[in-house]
Amino acid sequence: MLTILKNLKKSALAILFVIILLFLQAYTDLSLPAYTSDIVNVGIMQGGIDSPIPEVIRASRLEKLLLFMDEGDKDDLLVHYTLLDKNILTEKEWDSYLKKYPLLSDQALYVWDGENAEYIKELITWPILINTALEYTQQSSEQSDDMISTLLPSEFLAEGMDIYTILISMPEEAKTAIINQIKEQTKQVPETLKIQTSAHYIKAEYEAIGVNVSRIQSNYILKIGAKMIALAMIAMIASILVTFVSSRIAARMGRDLRNNVFTKVLSFSNMEMDRFSTASLITRSTNDIQQIQMSVIMIIRIVVYSPILALGGIFRILNTNSTMTWTLGVGVGAVFFVVLTLLIVAMPRFKLMQKLVDKVNLVLREILTGLQVIRAFSNEKHENERFDIVNMDLTKNSLFIGRVMTFMMPALMLIMNLVSLLIIWVGADRINEGTMQAGDMMAFIQYTMQIIMSFLMLTMVSIILPRAAVSANRINEVLKEEPTIHDPEQIKAMDPEKKGFLEFKNVHFRYPNAKEDVLSNISFEAKPGEITAIIGSTGSGKSTLANLIPRFYDVTEGEILLNGTDIRNISQKDLRKRLGFVPQKGILFSGTINSNIGFGIKDASSEIIEKAARIAQAEDFINEKPDGYNEVVAQGGTNVSGGQKQRLSIARAIARDPEIYVFDDSFSALDYKTDSNLRKALRQELAYSTVIIVAQRISTIMNADQILVLDAGKIVGKGTHKELLKECEVYNQIASSQLSKEEMAYG
Repeated sequence: MLTILKNLKKSALAILFVIILLFLQAYTDLSLPAYTSDIVNVGIMQGGIDSPIPEVIRASRLEKLLLFMDEGDKDDLLVHYTLLDKNILTEKEWDSYLKKYPLLSDQALYVWDGENAEYIKELITWPILINTALEYTQQSSEQSDDMISTLLPSEFLAEGMDIYTILISMPEEAKTAIINQIKEQTKQVPETLKIQTSAHYIKAEYEAIGVNVSRIQSNYILKIGAKMIALAMIAMIASILVTFVSSRIAARMGRDLRNNVFTKVLSFSNMEMDRFSTASLITRSTNDIQQIQMSVIMIIRIVVYSPILALGGIFRILNTNSTMTWTLGVGVGAVFFVVLTLLIVAMPRFKLMQKLVDKVNLVLREILTGLQVIRAFSNEKHENERFDIVNMDLTKNSLFIGRVMTFMMPALMLIMNLVSLLIIWVGADRINEGTMQAGDMMAFIQYTMQIIMSFLMLTMVSIILPRAAVSANRINEVLKEEPTIHDPEQIKAMDPEKKGFLEFKNVHFRYPNAKEDVLSNISFEAKPGEITAIIGSTGSGKSTLANLIPRFYDVTEGEILLNGTDIRNISQKDLRKRLGFVPQKGILFSGTINSNIGFGIKDASSEIIEKAARIAQAEDFINEKPDGYNEVVAQGGTNVSGGQKQRLSIARAIARDPEIYVFDDSFSALDYKTDSNLRKALRQELAYSTVIIVAQRISTIMNADQILVLDAGKIVGKGTHKELLKECEVYNQIASSQLSKEEMAYG
């Protein structure tokens, strides 16, 4: 995962922006349940009355409330209320108030100035609660008489008198004692009940003076609804921006990873390419990086967001009703149990997934590459069965994971619904006791669902991340692989007077993990203006020797000198730009004939391209093409013949005009006439270059200035064609198998 984090450094500012957006989104998501609670508690249950302080109250009603306050509290309350009386206002002013409060009649009115709300709330809540309780008990004369007789001394009781009349007539000390006693009896009343009682009291007062309470309720609901819509819009915009930015971050990281992997693979020698199969490298560069991209999006959008939402939800729950927090713990614990069980079952299969994808890609690539051979041998059924095996392995693994995952969502949805029922069951008791409001219970359910969903999202990511971690490790393996062939720390200069000189000195080579050398004690010189040919039976080490020259492999012992300098002390780029290498298999790239011949030269002119094609004996068939040098070449050169492909590969090397040409059995697909013409052109046009030809056919190398005969990785003969016929038994055997008696006698 360190590979992912390193590549995310470039997007640090974008990630910071996304985190800010996620905090904004979490804030809006966590605010919505509170507003839902307000709509239910205040908008519906309290008729839109959101404050326990009456903004307007009749003087007669306020006087009753003042009975339950001491003198200091009365003074503090009346400072914030202004008396409106018909006797102290002008007729015009009074008429304007009557229009606003049409049922006011001639009653005096107190209006709150809106200041010091918390203190006023503390002063007036108790008197409203007590007043409401007394008015409720007075609805039953028997209940009222019992309460009054309990609270008041007998000498103050008179038939037909209510408690307000009694309190007014009582001495201050006695009245204070009674009020304190009433307060003590109502001390255990929950805060929520106080607020609801105040709201109903205020609503009744507003109705009594003609205030449109229905409009107050609808206005409150519309106001809260508008806020919820605004928050939902902000959350939507934030979510869209998070998705957009996180996708760009992941795409950028994927691009960089692909570029890094590709650059690294380009630096690999044949040794590293043998370790990482081509199919595996393709899978790592595509499927694995795609897995990492998806995981980055999940990490940014979920791993960062879920803890914010969960912690915010827990904080809100503790502020809503901490006595029900245990229900949340039950839900989260159940989610963890289900997910952990499924993870234990499915995790090994997730880790196996990428290896199975590798196998499918490997078999598929082999089949598609060798399709002609498969058809030629009528082996389609066997290859189809071979593909079915790896395909079914991948399918079974995917189906197993899919089946396990199908249990997750139903189980988690069941847990969430059961937790909701548990909250409703417990919350109903709290509502009945008056310690909780219906809206608070609804908000609690929403917060709980948000928290559980947060943990659910985290666990879902924990299922995806292992596969991404496997992919990241596979990418990391490629990026951390140190090429066995690398440039020297100090590059040594080459001798300009030895330009084109190539020398092998006691060269030994052994493939990694092999027990024996493939090449042993190879020593020879190849000079400018001369053709050095290498021949031998299959498996004698001819191509291996050719691959040592451009450092596709490094020698095990000895040294190879180019222009008097060990090629290990020359930069790979400098070495290879001095070589024109033509491999055994002619490889062409999608594009045109022109682009393929000029592949090794930047901005190659048409003269260079045409000259190279002419020397390589490719000019005739190119001119026969409808578009000539602009003829399109299909991927892999599938629309040209084997001989044409070889000639274009040879032309590509010639166009580069290097010091040394290495032809690794590059004439095998040519007919004898073309082979002869090509060798003649090479000798004429490349008279000052060093030419090394690896060949199977004696006719290709008969006129070489120097022929090396390899057998079991050793040079068993060195000389011209005539000399080797006389002196080298191995060469004689090869020649006798290919040449007629007349050609052998002619030498």
